[in-house]
Parts: sequence; C-alpha cells; structure tokens
Amino acid sequence: MPIAFKPYLNKPSKYKGGKAKLQGEIIKLSSNENMNGTSPLALAAVKENLQSINEYPDRTDHNFREALSEYYGPTLQTDQFFTSNGGVRAIDMIMMGFLDKGTEAIFSNPGFGPYRAFPKKYGATSIDIPLVGDNFDLDVNGILAQINDSTRLLLITSPNNPTGTCPKKADIDDLMTNIPDHVVVVYDEVYYQYADTPDYVRAYEYVAQGLPVIGLNSFSKAYGMAGMRVGYGYSTPEIASYLRNIPTPFPMSTLSVKAAIAALKDDTFIEQTVKENQRGKAYLYTELTKLNIQYWETQANFILLNPDMDAMTFADKMLEKNIMVRPVSNFGFDGIRLTIGKMAQNELVIKALQEILHP
Repeated sequence: MPIAFKPYLNKPSKYKGGKAKLQGEIIKLSSNENMNGTSPLALAAVKENLQSINEYPDRTDHNFREALSEYYGPTLQTDQFFTSNGGVRAIDMIMMGFLDKGTEAIFSNPGFGPYRAFPKKYGATSIDIPLVGDNFDLDVNGILAQINDSTRLLLITSPNNPTGTCPKKADIDDLMTNIPDHVVVVYDEVYYQYADTPDYVRAYEYVAQGLPVIGLNSFSKAYGMAGMRVGYGYSTPEIASYLRNIPTPFPMSTLSVKAAIAALKDDTFIEQTVKENQRGKAYLYTELTKLNIQYWETQANFILLNPDMDAMTFADKMLEKNIMVRPVSNFGFDGIRLTIGKMAQNELVIKALQEILHP
C-alpha cells in the first residue's frame, strides 16, 4: 500500500524565481515587511534577555496577554486575548477550533491565501464570495445568501491583502446585524496601524457588543518583528478561552514575548513608520500615475498594481533590476503587490519601471 500523501499538500509551488544573474543588493519589496527596521524598544528587550535563553519560556502567555490588555486600556481584558506563533498560526488555530468535515468557511478573493487553503486541512469547504466593483467592496448580499447551517466562519480582512482596501463600515455593520449566532466572524486587521480612512472600523467595536467576532493581529508588520513570529487575537472571553485550550506547548520563545511586550510601548517607532509609509505611498501614487500604471490607493504598507503585463513576467523583469515584488495570482488577482519601501528604494522602483515599460 503506498504512503497516503494528502493531495492538497503534495503539490509543488507554481512560483519560479527570476532567472537573471543578479548583481548587487536585492531590494525585497515582496513580503510587506517594515522596511524601516524593528522597534528599538523590542531590540533592546532582546539584548537584555539573551542570557536567559538556556531556560524554557513561560508555559503560559499571561504576561503577554496582560500587556495587551494594558495597551488596549479598558476596552479589552486579559481573558479576551489568545496568542500565537505569528498571525498565520492564529488563523490555523481558529480553523482547528471551529472547522471539521462538512462545515464551511466563507472568504472573499482577492484575499490572503490561507483563507482558501487552511479549511481543507480540517475537511471543511472554502466558499469564495469575491469582492466586487472597482474598489473591491464586500458582497454583503452574496455573503448573507451563502450562509447556511454548515457555515462556521466568515473571514474578513481590513486592510485587505493584497488589495490594500478596507471594507466600508456600513457593510460591516450590515453583516454583523444579519449574521446568525452560529457563525464566528474572523476580522484580520494586521495592517491596522497604517489605515487612515475615516471609515475604518476595528474588530473590538463589535467584540464590545458581545458579538462572536475575533480580531486578528501580528507584530510582523508595523512593529518590524516578522522574524520573531508573534501574533495574537482577541474576542469574547468565551471564544478566547476556548482558543487558548488548543494545545500549543511553549507557543512563543522567551525573546519573542519580551520583544513584543516592549514594542507595545514604542509609540514613537509606530508614528515614524506610519509617517514614512504615507510619504512613500504619496510619492509612488504620483509616479505611477505619470507612468500610466493602474494601481489602487492603499490603507496598508503595500500597493496593488496592474502593470498591463503578465504578473510573473513582470516580476522576473523587476528581479533583473534586483527588486523583488510579489505576483498575487494565488490571491485571486493577476497583478503585483509592491511593498512601500524607504524613499531611496521607492525611487529605484520607479526607475526600474521606467526602464521596463519604456525601454
């Protein structure tokens, strides 16, 4: 009898990197990392605790959850948080907790890949209700029409990856009012620090109403800690307690927890990061318009582009210029996601675009 490989796991990646002979430093603008580095307070905490890494980390996450509660003030209490080894692990924990064979999870493309892929791990079905219109709006009526007795999760992202757009508050309100009690809403807000639209709404506004909503966050983006793998979620005490019961011994390293607790106090770094991001996207908007490249205004630290060229071909051409960008066809859109970098990096991006599109 052959080994029982799971078909959905036993598939090679379709992505092939650039074939150019690269010279010089690669500018990595493909992963939405913080190009300004890491919170200095987080770095200091790592250095201060290096001598303790011979010991196992705390088995519980109480200290981290307590720090999160202090950060959110009276809005959320310690028992309303759960923590994880990165944001993607938090998504997996939720899927594990609420999905099994015969159940369904609703998501909307263009969207983050795990929302389509992860339900399969637990025998569940992923239902795609695509975003609609020029601004990638939620199809509220389509979502509500799809919900049935088998629906367990509704997955919403704001700001959305890869579009950079945010769902309208009125649409979220409409969904929250009409979704049946047995459906848990997962509200992924890992880019929330960058959002500046007056219409932006966060998950805790609905959690405070006692609704079955989970807010998801990560330290990988604005705090510049992608390599530390720190994620967390918050919800009602009942849901958060349930998800903390999912067995994950030593979910985060000692240094990750210490760095995260310190980073929560680094308002200065976040303000500088957001300011630099706003400056960079304003510059890129102007230059992309001059080049007649279609793009979508963003509420995150990346911009979705439609360069009027096959996305993989375009990514290879950019790699020849030593710049990595992300084709997002596996996110449900044949385009390119470009991380907003430092100003010098953004200028090199525009120079590369000029050479590629107008040789």
